[in-house]
Amino acid sequence: MYLCFIGIVVLSLCVIGKAFYIQQIQGDYWIGLSDSLHLEYRTIDADRGTIYSEDGSMLSTSIPFFDIRIDFLADGLREKEGKRFKENLDSLSMGLAQLFKDRNTAAYKTLLENGYRKKDRYFLLKKRVSFREYQALRHLPLVRQGRNKSGFIIEEHEKRLTPFGLLANRTIGLSRTYTGSDRKIVSQNVGLEKTYDSLLKGVSGKRLIRRISGGAFVPVEGSEIEPENGKDIVTTLDVNIQDITQTALMQMMVDNEALEGCAIVMEVATGKIKAIANLGRMPDGSYFEADNYALKTTEPGSTIKLVTLLSALEDKYVTIADTININNGSWILNGRNIRDAERSPKSILTIKEAFEHSSNVAMAKLAYLHYAKDPAKFIKHYEALKLTSRTGVDLKEEFFPLVKKPSRKDWHMQTLPSMGFGYEVMLSPLQILMVYNAVANDGKLMKPYLVNRIEKDGNPLHQFNPQVLNENICSPETLRQLQDCLNAVCTQGTARSVFKEALYQAAGKTGTTKVNDGKLKYTDGAYQSSFVGYFPADNPRYSCIVVIKNKPHAAKYFGGAVAAPVFREIADKLYAESADQQQVFAVRAATDSNRYRWPGNGPEIKRILDAMNVNYKDSVASGTWAVMSNNNYMPVVKELSMGKQTVPDVRGMGLKDALLLLENRNLKVAVNGKGKVTRQSLQAGSTVNGRETITLELN
Repeated sequence: MYLCFIGIVVLSLCVIGKAFYIQQIQGDYWIGLSDSLHLEYRTIDADRGTIYSEDGSMLSTSIPFFDIRIDFLADGLREKEGKRFKENLDSLSMGLAQLFKDRNTAAYKTLLENGYRKKDRYFLLKKRVSFREYQALRHLPLVRQGRNKSGFIIEEHEKRLTPFGLLANRTIGLSRTYTGSDRKIVSQNVGLEKTYDSLLKGVSGKRLIRRISGGAFVPVEGSEIEPENGKDIVTTLDVNIQDITQTALMQMMVDNEALEGCAIVMEVATGKIKAIANLGRMPDGSYFEADNYALKTTEPGSTIKLVTLLSALEDKYVTIADTININNGSWILNGRNIRDAERSPKSILTIKEAFEHSSNVAMAKLAYLHYAKDPAKFIKHYEALKLTSRTGVDLKEEFFPLVKKPSRKDWHMQTLPSMGFGYEVMLSPLQILMVYNAVANDGKLMKPYLVNRIEKDGNPLHQFNPQVLNENICSPETLRQLQDCLNAVCTQGTARSVFKEALYQAAGKTGTTKVNDGKLKYTDGAYQSSFVGYFPADNPRYSCIVVIKNKPHAAKYFGGAVAAPVFREIADKLYAESADQQQVFAVRAATDSNRYRWPGNGPEIKRILDAMNVNYKDSVASGTWAVMSNNNYMPVVKELSMGKQTVPDVRGMGLKDALLLLENRNLKVAVNGKGKVTRQSLQAGSTVNGRETITLELN
């Protein structure tokens, strides 16, 4: 019995000892072996596409950054009792200290030794390493021997960057991801980044990963399914026009301490949006593109009087030569006193004069007296102008307009006269601009749009063309009268002082509206100032709207004093720039970008491609000069032919190459700017007659 008892005790001690040995001595080995059986696929995000302006400037792009980790159980580090690790430890520590400059050599050596001693399989060395630092890291001792021998694991991430900062920031949009409370990746995009997200983000790939001890995961080498990178978006925006627009808006916002504002510039003939600026006042007094005010609906005020006038003219109720009694700027209708903001010098005005001086009484009378019995007829003009629906611009956050119909419960006897001068209707600045643009475009209503085309590696995949929403918004006679009235506003009416000495004729309409937006009420004394129009009036090229919400009891709040000067500054600079181009440059160069065209010295181009191990097609028969372009995803180097007595095409070249070519042809060269040649004043292919001067514009 004693022997049996002793035997049981010994056996129990052996079991306990073995369990202790397995858990404490071999624990990491068995846990790692167990975890290694857990494999799963993880998504690899594709490189997000780039958003460009119309002239090829980057508006939004992705830059890579990297997290650096080390698998200290990698076979290459552990073989021969860690000989490779020990031999490279000192030099690697020194290289890391010199590269990152956040620790000294001794600190890095201690850090690496601790990770090696703990056999950490997913040791974090450095987070958010830049591409430049990553390139230098790859050449450090041990790292350059490859992943299997060094154990270094590189995790690539990307960060969205807007090189032009605040310019069109809200329109271009934001693209950011974060981990939600459920530990899932959440994408939060706005603007064009949201609208074209499915094209920009590309097609994700997959990577097989293995779970290791400690709950960390490491990728399995050679198991990746490569992602397909996103496509590029080429917008209609012009960086120069955007800068002019935003600068002019910012100056007035700061001077008047305004709450929020927007300005849009549109190309009359096409509906292309060339600039869209949105500024809101932050708590610290600064201004930022916090929201897209150009797409938010508000009561437009006097700028809607164009629609009221159009309706009455088109339905043949009046002409602009007819007279109307404005009762000294005050009209009592069913107990409500409708008043003009500024008293007119006389009570009897022509319709044209009433429009020039922005008479609320006149427009309320036109709407009420002619449409009270059939208000649906009045609303049909809003429908023909596409004001009862969204514009369909390439931004998903566009607000839906509110144009009341007689069937609504909140329609009452004051609704129609209120709509006549800009209240009880909610429209966005972009919708108002669309109507004025149609008047400038001889009655053709264009759909506003922001994207020219979709590209992949510089090759067009889909082109967006101008779209006509309504061929004729009104008859030619009505259109002529509307244009006369808009011209008169800037020569004799509420904007005459703003455009008094302009070198061109502008046409447009001022607007001043009491703000009632939920935060502010009509009684708070806050006004929205606006001006919308086009220029030059005789041959319109651009239409533009400026809308600014002023602080309560601002010193300046009339549309002619706040919004019209911003319009004038934008128009002045665009008109001057257009005039300069017509006088100096005979030929406007096509968009130049090294995404698809790179001219220069042929042997140098090929030497660079060879040094970068880039495959290309060589189509150069002879000669020194060549051009590299993109053809079916493959760089092609072709000979750049040019005559000895003709002006060469130097667009896209650096200044050194351009000077060599031009001065060898006895041309005198004048240069403006830095970078690559974007324009030349003498047309390529024209004959060189003598010591002519050619002006080069660099980007």
